[in-house]
Order: sequence, then structure tokens, then C-alpha cells
Amino acid sequence: MNGVPSSPIAIEVRGLTKSFGGREVVHDLSMQVRRGSIYGFLGPNGSGKTTTIRMLCGLLTPDSGEGTCLGFDIRRDAEKIKRRVGYMTQRFSLYQDLSVRENLEFVARLYGVPDPRGAAREMIRRLGLTGRDGQLAGELSGGWKQRLALGACTLPNPQLLLLDEPTAGVDPKARRDFWNEIHALAAEGLTVLVSTHYMDEAERCHEIAYIAYGHLLTHGTVEQVIAKSALTTYTVTGDDLNGLSGALAGQPGVDMVAPFGNSLHVSGRDKAALETTIAPWREKEGLHWQFSAPSLEDVFIELMNRSKDNFQ
Repeated sequence: MNGVPSSPIAIEVRGLTKSFGGREVVHDLSMQVRRGSIYGFLGPNGSGKTTTIRMLCGLLTPDSGEGTCLGFDIRRDAEKIKRRVGYMTQRFSLYQDLSVRENLEFVARLYGVPDPRGAAREMIRRLGLTGRDGQLAGELSGGWKQRLALGACTLPNPQLLLLDEPTAGVDPKARRDFWNEIHALAAEGLTVLVSTHYMDEAERCHEIAYIAYGHLLTHGTVEQVIAKSALTTYTVTGDDLNGLSGALAGQPGVDMVAPFGNSLHVSGRDKAALETTIAPWREKEGLHWQFSAPSLEDVFIELMNRSKDNFQ
């Protein structure tokens, strides 16, 4: 990406707090995002993910806290930051009655991109939209609309890209193609902040953060987040797993019980208490218990269960 400053840190903030209508949506959040990285935000609906992302890049002023984005102060230099940000939401926001080419040329002219026709033509080629350039945007499938929206967001050559659940309702192949393009853009220096509910997408991020009702519960690489969870996990197969799930839920040491296909995952942070609780069941005929490494999904289910309790 042209004009990218040399600092390896794209975003660094400390103590960000934001309230709406007397309710604190984000509480004392501090974090750092490396330039050229894909940073994923996960958490229950209403957890403050979008508010956090908007504060990180100067689109929303925090009630307290400070920081920089792309080398600019998030409070004083919001307008400078906005000019360097591309924002893509899950709701398609381009003109339905314009063609693919017309939409991209319009965006290019709007942002003063040199040679709008040439820029649109190159973006059409890059995103694999050749042959569809004359098709009306409103007639595209969900996956092609998503690809067009990504092209429009990146046409003005932003340094930071915000993606708010961009692949909701899109088929798996289109999601995979989309993420391949995101990684290609990040390799060129683009920094990406993305909120998602999909575990496979979270695993594609360089770093992730889990936000629950305004609080940052954990962050780091996928490996770091799993390690920090300190979960002991067993995979159980056999008879009447539904009955076993009901019997173990809420018992001492059992922080999560969740079905995964034809098996049941049983996890806890207090290993000794977990082992004591499951001991009688490990001897039961018809059940096979296997110690396993916790998955990212195990960690997030456990965090979600805990965050609901905190919220209530």
C-alpha cells in the first residue's frame, strides 16, 4: 500500500472507555495491532466489538483513554485517519442499479483516484470479476456482491480496512476466496480489523481478541489464546451423550459441556475438580474418554458461558 508509514505498529490504545445511554459498552480497553496484520474480534452480540473497532480507528470518540492509529492521535486527528480507512459492513452498500464497472468507477472518482477507468478495470481483474463488469450489482449473488464491496473499499488504497462480519450469509467457497484476498492485501501492508462469528475465520487471523459486554477477556495469537485458557479437555464418545451432558453441566470443575458431531467435549479450568467430578463416569461401560487439546471453539464457548454470567 502506498504511503504507509514505517512504524511496525498500526494501532496502539490505552484505557478506552465508551458509554451509551448510561450503559458502559467498552471498559478500560488497551491493545496493540501490528501493521500488516489481520486482527479478529469475537464475542457475543452486543459485546462492544463494533464500538471498539470504531474507536480504534478514530471513527468514534472515546469517553476516556488515548492512543494512535496509523501514526495519528485518535482524538485530534480523526479526519486524517478516516481518509486512510476502508469500511465494509455486512450490508451491501453500493448502487444496485449500477453495473460492477460503474460502481467502481464512481468510487474511484469520489476518492480522487487517478485514472478512474483504469483503476476500476484493474480492480475487476484482481478480484476475478472479469466478464461480470457490465452486470448490475443488484443481480450479483451474495459472494460476488461481497467481492465487489471489498474492491470498492480497497480501491482508494487505504492503509486500514475495517470488516464488520463481512461474510455473514455467504457460502463457504466464497468465504474462502474472500479470505485469500484479505491475506494477499495484508501481505502488501494493509492492516485489517475484522469482527466474525466463524471459528474458521478466527483461525485465519494473525491475532484475535475476545470481547464480552465491554471487557477484553483475552487476546493474542490463536495458540496463545488457547494456552492462556488453561482448559483441560476430554472428548467423550459412546452411548447417551445427551444424558451425560445433562448430568455434568454445572458440576464442580466442569466449565463447558458441548456436543461436537458424534462426540461430547467436557472442559474445565480447575483440573483437579474436573477429574474428581468425571471420575465415576470414566468407569461407566459404553463411554470412551480421551484426553485432548482444547480447540479454539472450546475456548470461546467457555468464555461465552462465563461472560453471560458476568453480564447477568
